[in-house]
Amino acid sequence: MKTILTFLRSLEANNNKAWFDSHKGEYLEARAHFNSIVEKLLNGISAFDPTIKGIGVNDCTYRIYKDMRFSKDGLPYKTHFGAFIARGGRKSGYSGYYFHIGTGSGEEYPCRSFLAVGNYYTEPKVLKILREDIELGGGDFDSIIKGLHTSLSLDQDQKLKRSPLGFNAEGPYIEYIKLKNFCLSGHFDDMHLDINHICEVFKSAKPFLDYINRAIEYSREEL
Repeated sequence: MKTILTFLRSLEANNNKAWFDSHKGEYLEARAHFNSIVEKLLNGISAFDPTIKGIGVNDCTYRIYKDMRFSKDGLPYKTHFGAFIARGGRKSGYSGYYFHIGTGSGEEYPCRSFLAVGNYYTEPKVLKILREDIELGGGDFDSIIKGLHTSLSLDQDQKLKRSPLGFNAEGPYIEYIKLKNFCLSGHFDDMHLDINHICEVFKSAKPFLDYINRAIEYSREEL
């Protein structure tokens, strides 16, 4: 972890092509360390989630180079390493497990290192299915949330203030139905990285992930 964080902090202070090119070796070393962590996570997660078996490191990691068309700050490099471990790989459209190590400054991710499960953006068609499932599920989604590891919490960003059209505003699970993003997040101690602990956190969220991916599968069957 020290190698990764040392490089990222240096990159944060020197986020330009000239510096990056002259420190390419340090980047490759840091990336190799991160990829090793991801490989361990893949092995650990596949022990309880067979849907990600066969996924390799390259299927779930991201480039450090920013797409300058969407770079708000104009800086060419991300100051984090991230991996999205999902069935079919990170481009499959399924929800998955996200692992992130970064400096946290000047990026869209305000915290340094964190975990997430689900997907930050839920497509409208999938969102409608999830809301219907929750309303008609007799508390099954509520039970899943109560079974999560204590370090995980539901993303409340963009949550609706009123119940969506067509749903009972007085229903017992209306606060879940108001959600727009079905995603969990939590922090971890990046100075004392414990892969087994992270896998246990992810394991507690597998029922949540299955619930979301079931809705995604159903939305695709309707096409």
